[in-house]
Amino acid sequence: MPIAQTLLPEFEQEMGSTRRLLEVVGQADPTWKPHPKSFPLGDLSLHISNLVSWAASTLSSTELDLAPPGGPAWKPRSFTTAAAMLAEFDANVKSARAAIAAATDADLAVPWSLKKTGQVIFTMPRAQCLRFFVLNHLIHHRGQLSVYLRLCDVPLPKVYGPTADAPI
Repeated sequence: MPIAQTLLPEFEQEMGSTRRLLEVVGQADPTWKPHPKSFPLGDLSLHISNLVSWAASTLSSTELDLAPPGGPAWKPRSFTTAAAMLAEFDANVKSARAAIAAATDADLAVPWSLKKTGQVIFTMPRAQCLRFFVLNHLIHHRGQLSVYLRLCDVPLPKVYGPTADAPI
């Protein structure tokens, strides 16, 4: 079985869980944050939505430089509305799913690097990057978002199973 076909079921499950959580973001104040050093809730949800797009870009390039020498540094956008964030998430999921489905085992073995100012932060095969830099990273921030939402008294949907707000 091709590697992409082993990644897609997990991708689908995680995107479904992520969307359910992002759907309730509009019930909270997007500017709320648990600590002065923390992302605001809306920006965290937008970051999660944007992380999905990294799957397609990982499969269409061999590196990302967050602050390329001689070029502008990557700057995250700010949250506008829950509806816009969800629309972006849906579009990113669609393009990521298509990119993963089209990837061959050879494509997934190509080394991919994350850089900052030309310095390599890490290099790994694209398949590993999809798991580590895209999915695991998204899951980490989704966990943060669930805590933010709980602290804002927003009922939480199921992720891997029932929650206090969505029992079986």
